[in-house]
Amino acid sequence: MGGELHYLEARQQQGGQSQSLSQTQSGSVSGSQSQTASGTASSFLSIPQSAPAGLLTVTQPPQQSTSYFKVAQNQFITFGWNFSYIIATPTHLTVSAVCENGNTYPVGPTDGVIPGTATSVVWDAYTYQTSHPNLPLAQAQYTLKIWGDGGPDAVREPGVLTPNSALQFALYTPQAYTPINSGWSCAGCSSAVSQHIAHPTFIALIATLMVMFISGSALLRRI
Repeated sequence: MGGELHYLEARQQQGGQSQSLSQTQSGSVSGSQSQTASGTASSFLSIPQSAPAGLLTVTQPPQQSTSYFKVAQNQFITFGWNFSYIIATPTHLTVSAVCENGNTYPVGPTDGVIPGTATSVVWDAYTYQTSHPNLPLAQAQYTLKIWGDGGPDAVREPGVLTPNSALQFALYTPQAYTPINSGWSCAGCSSAVSQHIAHPTFIALIATLMVMFISGSALLRRI
């Protein structure tokens, strides 16, 4: 009887230890999972669904009219913008110039990828032109596109940057200087003079002046 009693006590103690160990392990795993989940959740921003979508507005150059930029040495092009309603700051921005011929060109010194907090970028279009002879910049109209981590086709989300493609601009390449003594002639100027000479109004004016001159000469002779 005494042996059975000791055996029961030993089983109860073992059961208590096992239960305590189980609770400790369960609490440890649960606590670890809870901490991990909490830590993971804390790395994400809590954005209310009622928040407006993040916006980017280009401030330089003005959007009211099309700006024309010259592709020439030391002619730098600056694009500037500001942000509104951004809660989740993008890690980076991608800036591209999309030509009306379908070609896309990176804008800026780092292949079009700049920090997500940047509010401007400077583009040396001439250097890009000389460095990429296989894909030269066309003399045409372009659309400036800027987007964040979600890509160029990201949908509007509360607090997240919405891609912008509102700015249009044009590029042109100046012609090289040609001295007049090299044989250069203005074809348009010659054509314009020919057109004026052949115009009926011009012929009538010359005839009128001649009649006035002859009449005046005859009158002076009589006096």
